[in-house]
Amino acid sequence: MGQVSASSSIVVTADPKRTLDAIADYETVRPRILSAHYRDYKVVEGGKGAGTVAEWTLQATEKRQRNVRAAVSVSDSMVTERDSNSSMVTTWTVTPSGSGSLVTVRTSWKGAGGIGGIFEGIFAPLGLKKIQAEVLENLKKELAS
Repeated sequence: MGQVSASSSIVVTADPKRTLDAIADYETVRPRILSAHYRDYKVVEGGKGAGTVAEWTLQATEKRQRNVRAAVSVSDSMVTERDSNSSMVTTWTVTPSGSGSLVTVRTSWKGAGGIGGIFEGIFAPLGLKKIQAEVLENLKKELAS
């Protein structure tokens, strides 16, 4: 089993604190920026920042879906979502970029073994990067308003 990961970045016009606060707002901002690949989204505990627990179904492809229960932690420049249903971890890192912020989202997990793992390592990151890019573009629009 190898580590599989996908990472995408975007520059937004908001300052790092406002950007990090928006990313960590699972109650109001997150539902607005999720792409159509996310279904059944709900906040189970909290809603803003550390200690939040949220659930959703990620429909990665027509045949592949994952039920996620994410426990959230927050540091000065990062929001981390750890899935209690799998080895998947997603980090949102925010750094200053000119008058705005650079946002990088990275998702990683322990991949399958064998031939299936080889295909997963090649194709899963490509699909996930498209999903990440859509969510990041939605975040950029959200912060521009």
